[in-house]
Amino acid sequence: MRTVFVLNGPNLSRLGTREPDVYGAQTFDDLEGLCRQTGRELGLAVDVRQTDDEAELVSWIHEAADGAIPVVLNPAAFTHYSYALRDAIAQRTAPLIEVHISNPASREEFRHTSVVAAVASGTIAGFGLRSYELALRAIAEDGR
Repeated sequence: MRTVFVLNGPNLSRLGTREPDVYGAQTFDDLEGLCRQTGRELGLAVDVRQTDDEAELVSWIHEAADGAIPVVLNPAAFTHYSYALRDAIAQRTAPLIEVHISNPASREEFRHTSVVAAVASGTIAGFGLRSYELALRAIAEDGR
């Protein structure tokens, strides 16, 4: 069974209580369950992780690159300024899809720029937790 990392940046552990009008009422446990269930349906072993630590997230991206492991990544706030994360993603050896629960382009201006988008395989945003499901389906269909 092919492994896929689902990596999440800062504050995503707070889903369900953090700005529910933006991110919805579903929790991180709900997100994890959705990803695992979608993975089972697609024949993928899904490893879901969350960190508020930029260095840890970069290390996970390195781990994925070293193992040619596809990644679904919600970089959260790191999206807009983490050149360290961007440089780690540039070393990827398998598909990496940037995801966002909300649509950053429809929010505050500082959220309009993603420093990681140019080195990702693609971006899916604005579909709530379904953004993750769509990304997992894209990876499964890619076959790399």
